[in-house]
Amino acid sequence: MLERLQPLGIEAALQAVETSTQQANEKRRQVALALEQARYEAAHARRQYDAVDPDNRLVAAELERRWDAALTLVRERQSELDALDSRKPEALDDAERLELLRMGADLAEAWHHPNATSVTRKRIIRAVVREIVVRVEDDQIKMTMHWQGGDHTALTVKKNKAGHHRWSSAPDLDPLIRALARQLPDKDIASLLNRLGKVTGRQNGWTQSRVCMFRNHRNIAPYRKGDRAARGEHTMQEAAEILGVRPMTVLRMIRAGHLPAEQYCKGAPWVIRREDIERPDIQHYAKSGMRRPLSKSDDQRVLVFQ
Repeated sequence: MLERLQPLGIEAALQAVETSTQQANEKRRQVALALEQARYEAAHARRQYDAVDPDNRLVAAELERRWDAALTLVRERQSELDALDSRKPEALDDAERLELLRMGADLAEAWHHPNATSVTRKRIIRAVVREIVVRVEDDQIKMTMHWQGGDHTALTVKKNKAGHHRWSSAPDLDPLIRALARQLPDKDIASLLNRLGKVTGRQNGWTQSRVCMFRNHRNIAPYRKGDRAARGEHTMQEAAEILGVRPMTVLRMIRAGHLPAEQYCKGAPWVIRREDIERPDIQHYAKSGMRRPLSKSDDQRVLVFQ
């Protein structure tokens, strides 16, 4: 509702009103022309009836029938024109347009004001929305908002599952925390989630206790020291220590595709299998390629100091 009532939304609505007014004027012009034609035909039929010989009753009856049909058409066109005039919207002047645009900015400020209560917001909604028709189709809620001006807006919202509410966390958090819990303790998971810009269901930042509550609620096992080693998995730092190289060398091997590794998301630790680290080709590559530069570029220059 606030989006529709912002200055840009009101400007679009005003343009739509102007377009509708132009279409209404064009339709009225067509009906007025049809009314004029019907009046001409009725007058012509009357002149024919007046000119006929009264003794020729057969011809007089036919001309009278045509005259009555023409008068009926005149009444129909006149009723149609009167109905269009009753529904014709009044044109807005420049002062009224500026006032509506200013009200769009003030409305958002009033809605988000700290002292605004739910009663105030309901009064704002009732002032612009006539009714909202809702129907449920499968896992979606389809709504149609009927505005006071006669227009309507269609919306589609995904239906919450049983037990869900508006404070529910994002759907992607469950698999993310479930994967991170295999690699990191709760404190490190909270730091990573905050760096990724993730928030809780109540739009708060993550802490160690909140990660713990999230896990307990979904029966996610916590990380324990030695779990990775028991599964035969190592981080990039641990792989560097096993290979006897620096972590940057291991990262270059991963990016080059020589050392298989997995990373669930950006910032998460790399997961490297121990059998991949112990492969002879990986051992040889680590020892022979550990002194290579980080990257090769044509823009690099060699500086010779004497």
